Formats: sequence, C-alpha cells, structure tokens
Amino acid sequence: MHISIIAGSHRPNSQSARVGKYLQAQLQQLSPDTTTDLIDLAGNPLPLWDESAWQADGAVARAFAPYAQKLRASDGLVVISPEWAGMAPPALKNFLLLATEAEVGHKPATIVTVSSSRGGSYPVDELRHSGYKNNKILWLPEHLIVRDVADKFGAVSSGKDDDYLRARATFALKQLLAYASALVAVRQSGVTADKAFPFGM
Repeated sequence: MHISIIAGSHRPNSQSARVGKYLQAQLQQLSPDTTTDLIDLAGNPLPLWDESAWQADGAVARAFAPYAQKLRASDGLVVISPEWAGMAPPALKNFLLLATEAEVGHKPATIVTVSSSRGGSYPVDELRHSGYKNNKILWLPEHLIVRDVADKFGAVSSGKDDDYLRARATFALKQLLAYASALVAVRQSGVTADKAFPFGM
C-alpha cells in the first residue's frame, strides 16, 4: 500500500506541509507496511494547465511527469488545503487539473484543510464540488479541518482541542487505509475503464 500526501500551499515551510508531515508519521505508525510520500507544492512548481497537458511531449505534461509517476504508484491520497480568502489555493486546483484518471481515478482521498484562525470549511466544499470531475478522484465522506493550526499537531499536545483533533485524524486515516485497500479490487475489475467515457458528466 502506498499513500501520497499533497501539501497544497504555495508558501515555503507552510503549515500545510507541517500538518502533512504529522499525518505522514501517523500513517506509518498505523500501518508500518504502508509507504508514503509528501508532495509539497511550495513555490508553485508547476506551470498552469493548458492543452499541452494532453500531449506526452508537451511542456506541461513533461513538468507534471514526476508527480504523475508518484500518483500512479499511490493507492490513496491525503489532500491538504489551506484556506486563502475562503478558497483553495491556485496551485492545488491546478494540480488537480493536471492529474488525470490514470493517476488518481477511483482512488480514495481524504480532504484536510488548515486555517490560522477559525476557518477551513470553504475549501472542503470547493474541492468536493469541483476537484474531482475529470480526474475521478474519490473524496471520502470523512474530512479533517485543522483550525488554529499553529497550535495543533506539535511535538506535544497543546490541550483538549488538540487531543480531539489527533484522535479525529487517526479515525480519518484508518478509514483512508481501509478504503485504499478495498478499492484496489474495484480498479482491477475493469469496470472503471471505458474509452467511451473518459470524463465525468
């Protein structure tokens, strides 16, 4: 089993990446046989989507190729989004445009959002609404909102709210691992692959 964690913030040394490292460590504790990788979008490393993404030798496809390789090897994903002005950041939305069904289709993904204050709900709605159509990523019903993120998931617990969130994160990650295991058979069955219907409706 392999899980990819995407830290969707453009900022270097972001809270999204820090939360990603915490969740990565938790996954490895929960399932020692599971391998993980953390894809950090700090610095906005990818060009914006255009039609060359559909051409294997196009500039956009070439830039995305290392990420595509990691995603193809994944059985599930954790997608971490900060809330910027009530939205998911452009780098993350662009990443989901570049990812195709071949990389993330019919693979379970847990949404995690982070907020420096009491926000975090808007990116959940945005990703569930528009982050899946053509790439066919499967957002799981359970998601995680990390509010007051600077006080959460430190080396030691900051108190009752942090304890609750740590337990909730474990709950969500256990579900992700179970879905990731179960959906391997669905992808292998062949029912998800039909050249007549490459895009979501």
